[in-house]
Amino acid sequence: MYSHFREQLDAAPQEGLCVVELSTLGGDPEVARVMGEDVRFHSDINPARRIVFLGKAAIYSAGTTFMSFFARENRYLTRGTRLMIHERIMSCSLDLNGPLTTCIASVEAKLHELRTSIEIQNEGFENLVLGSSVSLEEVLRRAPSNWYIEASEAVELGLIQAVI
Repeated sequence: MYSHFREQLDAAPQEGLCVVELSTLGGDPEVARVMGEDVRFHSDINPARRIVFLGKAAIYSAGTTFMSFFARENRYLTRGTRLMIHERIMSCSLDLNGPLTTCIASVEAKLHELRTSIEIQNEGFENLVLGSSVSLEEVLRRAPSNWYIEASEAVELGLIQAVI
């Protein structure tokens, strides 16, 4: 997906409007972040090209993460589209086996991974709510239970520019 996205972004005109259309039930949040960083980078180095997000039908999870990299005034949804915001999901087992100090190191390493993942997650939430009426605290309160936001509500909350 990433290589296809890059091919299309590189082939798009370097001036004027460039619309990135997306519908997704989610995916890999790190791929979404890499794609988002490409959008941010290209928007910064080439102000003659306006890169706009157009979400259709469902923008869940990693799709919302990707959308958060677009400036608020460059975010649009089609009628009836739903955003879904949730916390990152982790699934792992921690097998403690060996000398006690090694076991402690394994637990600490996993704890560092969790804390760093939460920091990265919250950076995305901060990008999403920047310039909106939604506080980071509200996102952190609602995200654990999957917060669904209909397109017209996203406009009212200031998360997107408009519904088209």
